[in-house]
Amino acid sequence: MYKHFLIPTDGSPQSEVAIQQGIALARATHARLTGLTVFPTFETARSAGPPGTVATHVDYEARCDARAALRLESVERRAAEAGIPHDLVHVFDDLPYVAILRTAQERGCDLIVIGSPHREGLSALVLGSETTRVLAYSKIPVLVCR
Repeated sequence: MYKHFLIPTDGSPQSEVAIQQGIALARATHARLTGLTVFPTFETARSAGPPGTVATHVDYEARCDARAALRLESVERRAAEAGIPHDLVHVFDDLPYVAILRTAQERGCDLIVIGSPHREGLSALVLGSETTRVLAYSKIPVLVCR
């Protein structure tokens, strides 16, 4: 059975569903888990945003650290309440699915529990999703939660 889950979160309602399901499954299987959130690199954030919105590398990292703590709070609280051993990870990468797969490999995770976006029609086809990319490239099982 699975012993170490990776639960990526972007703070969305879909991620919250994955956190709830991942915690319940970890409790039932006596697994440990790693919560993960990913932000774009400073260079990408600086070039993508309006001029002056990202002043310095240090300022950007501080803002991301604060947002990461908020995103990961649900994992921390729920895992602690359930008595599940866990780690929390915040990384910078311009390709979130790559960061998810790399973190799973580096941490020895044997299951990724991820939320599914609720896109339909043309937007789903054009935009795709990080979940779709994780499914396409993962070498370990992925549980998609809706």
